Amino acid sequence: MTMPDRESELQALSGRAREEFTRRNAAREEALKLCREVIRFSANTIRSLHRREFDDAEALLAQAREQVEQAAVWLHDYPELFHAGFLSDAQKEYAEACVTRALIQRMPLPTYRELRVELPAYLNGLGEAAGELRRYILDSLRRGESDQCEELLDAMDGIYTLLVALDFPDALTGGLRRTTDMVRGVVERTRGDLTMALLQRDLSKRLEDGGK
Repeated sequence: MTMPDRESELQALSGRAREEFTRRNAAREEALKLCREVIRFSANTIRSLHRREFDDAEALLAQAREQVEQAAVWLHDYPELFHAGFLSDAQKEYAEACVTRALIQRMPLPTYRELRVELPAYLNGLGEAAGELRRYILDSLRRGESDQCEELLDAMDGIYTLLVALDFPDALTGGLRRTTDMVRGVVERTRGDLTMALLQRDLSKRLEDGGK
């Protein structure tokens, strides 16, 4: 019986392992770069929405979409990297930007399947969008533009109602419980701020009309 050549076996294993880890590392590095771009484009999209620069927001969101889809392609064959967290963070930021845009511009709400993101990332992005709606409402009130504020507050309340009903372990939802708690506080503060602003507006109008 011929003894196996252990040295050759181990050398072959070393070569295969090095090749595999080299491929995985290249995929990780490329996906990380793309995810950073997704987060940047998504943040700039939201910034443009707050500035009412809607054409710029659309263009930035298109760039984010391209990058997030490419990142998922790079990680498709490596589940351990796909679920490592950084892609989910990018998908969450992208979903937040998409949802914020849809609600502010009175567009249909995109689904997670349409955005090609994972459900936990989408739901957490949906929750984060509530915070952006609060900021948009407060900016609108400062501008003296209250027409859309109650509509957006209703959307925030609807987001909270949806999220609070999804009482599942954080391991499944990506920490959604924490996001839901944040949304509850944001909705309560915004309702108070908006109510006070509308009451002050009505009072000012009555005073201008001579107290009628």
